[in-house]
Amino acid sequence: RDGRTVRSGGRVVSGNRIARWAGYVAFAIVFAVACGFLSNWQFSRSADRNAELALIAANYDADAAPLDELVTADGALSPEDEWRQVELVGTYLHADQLLVRNRPHGGTSAFEVLVPFRLEDGRVVIVDRGWVAPGKEQPEPDVIPAAPEGTTTVVVRLRETEPLPSSGRSAPDGQVPTIHVPTIAETIEEPTTLTGLYGLMVSEQPAPADRPQALDRPSDDPGSHLSYAIQWILFAVMGFGFVWYMIRTERRHRREEAEGRAPSEPKRRRDRDMQEEDELLDSVR
Repeated sequence: RDGRTVRSGGRVVSGNRIARWAGYVAFAIVFAVACGFLSNWQFSRSADRNAELALIAANYDADAAPLDELVTADGALSPEDEWRQVELVGTYLHADQLLVRNRPHGGTSAFEVLVPFRLEDGRVVIVDRGWVAPGKEQPEPDVIPAAPEGTTTVVVRLRETEPLPSSGRSAPDGQVPTIHVPTIAETIEEPTTLTGLYGLMVSEQPAPADRPQALDRPSDDPGSHLSYAIQWILFAVMGFGFVWYMIRTERRHRREEAEGRAPSEPKRRRDRDMQEEDELLDSVR
């Protein structure tokens, strides 16, 4: 009834049962391979996050350097120079101010204030002056502190341009969905804009009476990637453990059936033995 059988260790094992066990093992192997890929992905993300934290630690508080030491002739920024401070001298282009929408600050979807800054040599750098909260009666901010007039010295931390939103979302006039500098350069019609980078404002001289809220220092939280990677490894081991448990349980049930008793019969057998002992004691009396 169970199909072809083989003898193992003095016991007869059905071919159907072997096929079923092989299926269990195959499933465990496929599951372990999937867990391995996911674990490796989390290890990679952990390594990337650790490299990012090391870069911030090395560059965030480093002394300001001249812009031309960190930026190539075509306006690109080397990844190892991100977060470095530079000192810029020039004037803000107030008429081309933009807002970046949906930025998480202050527990709300805030706006970051972008103002193009023209250097004395004519090049333009997009400066992120900080963030402002949405308005009380409307989504747009009630007040946006103005940038200083005239010649200004600005210290910024350099960041690489952000990508365009993958969702394709847009923004109303005067706003942008991300700090994608090439798109911003087209909006403000400044052909000399450095499109590979932008600056996070640290200070301005002369300092204005009011300015947007300063951007927080980046988090030093390494994240949960490492613990997730270890969890996927444990899941793979647990998969094989579950298969072992299933095979062991099935073999025990088969052995009990071969001995002519149900899996739950040991308890009833003990009760019957106790009853026979009581009857024997009664006969002695």
